[in-house]
Amino acid sequence: MTSKETGRDMLEMKGISKSFFGVRVLDKVDLTVGHGEVHALLGENGAGKSTLMNILGGVYTRDAGQVIFLGKPLENTTVRLAENAGIAFVHQELNLFNDLRVYENIFLRKEIVHSFGVLAKKEMIARTQELMAQLGVDIPATAMVSELETSKKQMLEIAKALYAKAELFILDEPTTSLNTAEIEMLFDLIRRLREHGKSFIFISHKLQEVFEIADRYTVLRNGQMVQTGDIAQVTATDIARMMVGQQYTDQSVYQPRELGEVVLKAEKLSGQGFRQVSFSVRRGEIVGFTGLKGAGISEMFSTIFGALPIYGGKLTLFGEEITSNTVRGAMRRRLAMIPSNRKENSVIPDFSLLENFYISEHRLSENEPIINKNTELKRYGTHRDALSIKANTPYDMITSLSGGNQQKVILARWLNTRSDILLLDNPTQGIDVGSKAEIYSLIQQLALEGKTILVNTLEIPEIMKVADRCVVFFHGRVHTILDREQITEERVMIAATNAAQTEVNA
Repeated sequence: MTSKETGRDMLEMKGISKSFFGVRVLDKVDLTVGHGEVHALLGENGAGKSTLMNILGGVYTRDAGQVIFLGKPLENTTVRLAENAGIAFVHQELNLFNDLRVYENIFLRKEIVHSFGVLAKKEMIARTQELMAQLGVDIPATAMVSELETSKKQMLEIAKALYAKAELFILDEPTTSLNTAEIEMLFDLIRRLREHGKSFIFISHKLQEVFEIADRYTVLRNGQMVQTGDIAQVTATDIARMMVGQQYTDQSVYQPRELGEVVLKAEKLSGQGFRQVSFSVRRGEIVGFTGLKGAGISEMFSTIFGALPIYGGKLTLFGEEITSNTVRGAMRRRLAMIPSNRKENSVIPDFSLLENFYISEHRLSENEPIINKNTELKRYGTHRDALSIKANTPYDMITSLSGGNQQKVILARWLNTRSDILLLDNPTQGIDVGSKAEIYSLIQQLALEGKTILVNTLEIPEIMKVADRCVVFFHGRVHTILDREQITEERVMIAATNAAQTEVNA
């Protein structure tokens, strides 16, 4: 049933305002979502999307405005009240208990019990299996959640909310950790639920996905609503300009460069998740690496950086064969790595910007254990200006920054070690289009200064924007190496899926 048929939207948020410590983060924002609708909520990091959704989900209280859900005003909303009303918030960091089984997560705080408080396990298992069957999802009720793939955990979150009778689902960057096939599985589930009148607020920085799944959109910028409408009436470039302003450009930032000598060479290199990999990279070169999720590129980057062992083959850095690879050794050889998932693997949340900045350099110079505060402040200031890091003071917690600025601090951390080779594993993951453009320009500028950069990304347009060459992996091996003029989305996907060989075998 659509909102037109009911004559009323499922959700109406009118004039929502919110301030923190005197700073206005939402200014009279409106948002309406119809019945059976996927509504994309878009904007740069810091635009106000999370604050607006946290108000809807009962995490924050609003300073002004009105929220009407299913025709009833929501007042003094808490997380529990929002859930009871039928609003489910599926966070990017999933709220599941890995050490419980699937049915135990479904029935948590809603357990079915027999007399004397004995759990009705068989009934809960049966109901869970019935729920999964209705959704068309193959998840065994008795499976441990820790053993599930990320895509199935996403679907379990949705199933859990459905059992709690949710009508509106807030999906916060739901595809960040999913591959192409898993994304399509998730989208199929969303479409089926939409047909039954369920609605979704879809938050994503991947505009291609937005245009695939969304019916309508609302764009926020600097805490204000910029525009709302039907997704069919706009283009991705239109949306990007709304998000970042008229300064947005979708043009390539690539600049040709004189390349130097070979500084990194892999010859039949093998390790955890990859085997028999051969390629070489020259000084000042940008090489993009891509493939389907799980193709082995992240593991290879970690091996080059010394975090994982070499199983076989040969790795040469600056003309020296590496016989014992360690992280300390890699750092001393002027290698740096920004791993994927900065929240888990890069950012130290209890440290300030300054502490996050100098920690790697201090590790290298641990023979000089005294930290000179003035020296570190000067170095931080230099890198802050060079990378255009938007922050108040060096003593602010790094978690106070947007995702893009956090990533710049991590990049500054490694530049502070005077690294010459940068391994960037999905460096723009979870970053808005404006910050992505800044990261692309930074990569290009660093290459012009003679840095060698290896970039792993699932987003082929990123490679097309910055790379000199593209190395495509398939099942842990190099399938194809493309020169810049050969890189197209079609060629890369054919190689990443081994489609040509599959057709021959068929």
